Amino acid sequence: MLHLYRKKALLSYFAAACLLGGGLLFPSSSKAQFGGIELNMPDHDAKPYYFGITIGVNLARFQTELHPRFLQDDSVFIAEPVNSGGLTLGLSATGRLSNRFQLRFNPQLMFIERGIYYKLKYPDINGDTVVTKKVESVIMTFPFQLKFQSDRIGNFRVYTFIGFKADIDMASNARARKAEELVKIEKHDWGPEFGIGFNFFFPSFIFSPEIKISNGIRNIHARDENLKFSSVFDKIQSRMIVFTIHLEG
Repeated sequence: MLHLYRKKALLSYFAAACLLGGGLLFPSSSKAQFGGIELNMPDHDAKPYYFGITIGVNLARFQTELHPRFLQDDSVFIAEPVNSGGLTLGLSATGRLSNRFQLRFNPQLMFIERGIYYKLKYPDINGDTVVTKKVESVIMTFPFQLKFQSDRIGNFRVYTFIGFKADIDMASNARARKAEELVKIEKHDWGPEFGIGFNFFFPSFIFSPEIKISNGIRNIHARDENLKFSSVFDKIQSRMIVFTIHLEG
């Protein structure tokens, strides 16, 4: 009799455990199964402001328009921009506007090398008819961005943003005197930015990978009709795709 009662009791226990989702028999696994995830930094959304650091890489190029003189030029057959990469370092300060909107200031120092491919009719001093002229830039950029964020799903969130930037090229060669082999670029630029990012909440920081498009709207070409490599262009604008990681607290 005791054996039969014991057997019935065990069967009843397992039946109840199944109905409760395994909560009696496996309490920890049932919590994970039903989404009972412990939130990291649960009070972060209530902060009026917070700070962070930014590291990243960029893919940059020039957007060019040829000058009418190019059709009359007898020394340059082809002049086309090429893509190149660089590094980005910066800081960020974010202020809370509402549950959905935030305002972010994200100054960065960008190391960029952009190039232009030329095919020449006559060999240059090195005997080459195909050359790539590189323009190195060290840019201080000052973006202001408006962020729109989703609801937090556990320790994850997605956001989008739009903003405006102002750039200062610390390595500008616009006033270089001996510039026969250069393409002169102006020091200042500005333009819109937009992108998307993701917040991953950890116990002591937020890991936020982000990708954005950053375009300049100003003509940054300091054109000189006496320069073979520069005179073929009428307009040069900046184009950039930036992948960054923000570490925020």
